[in-house]
Amino acid sequence: MPSFTVHAPPLRSGENAADPERFVFVRDGFYFWAFALAPLWLLAHRLWLALLGYIVVYMLVGVAFYFASVPQTAGFVVALLIALLVGFEAATLWRWTLARRGWTFAGFATGEDVETAEHRFFAAWATRKPAATPPAAEQFATPVRRGPPSSSDVIGLFPEPGGRR
Repeated sequence: MPSFTVHAPPLRSGENAADPERFVFVRDGFYFWAFALAPLWLLAHRLWLALLGYIVVYMLVGVAFYFASVPQTAGFVVALLIALLVGFEAATLWRWTLARRGWTFAGFATGEDVETAEHRFFAAWATRKPAATPPAAEQFATPVRRGPPSSSDVIGLFPEPGGRR
C-alpha cells in the first residue's frame, strides 16, 4: 500500500492554523513521469532549483562526453541512468523544495490512492489530542559522578573486571 508524507503550508498573514485544503501529500516511490519527462515534471511541480540542477548536470555530462569522444550508446546509458535517478528521487526533490519554501512536515498517511490517504490522515488528525507539555528537564538530568572512578567500575557487558569469562 502506498505511503505518503503530508506537508502543511506556511501560515498566511492573519492565519493562526494552516488551511487543511492546502496540505500536500507526496507519495513515496518511483515517479514514472519524472523518469520519462523529467524537465516537464519538474516544471509542473515548480521545482525550479531541481530543474536548474538537472539541466546543468545534463549539459556537463554532454560536454564531457563530446570532448572525450564517448560513443553514443554510452551517452544513452548515462542519460537513462540520470532519468532513473530523477524518477527514484522525485519525491525527495519535491519534499526538499517544500521544506525550503517553509512548509512543515505534518505526518504520514497510507492508502491505495491519494484520496484514501487524505481521508485516513484527516480522520486521525481531527481526533488527535493537543500536544502535552514536555516533562521538566530536571527529571531527565544526566547523573553526576561523585569522586574518582573505582576499580569496580565496569563498562560494557562483563559482570566484573578481571572476572571469569
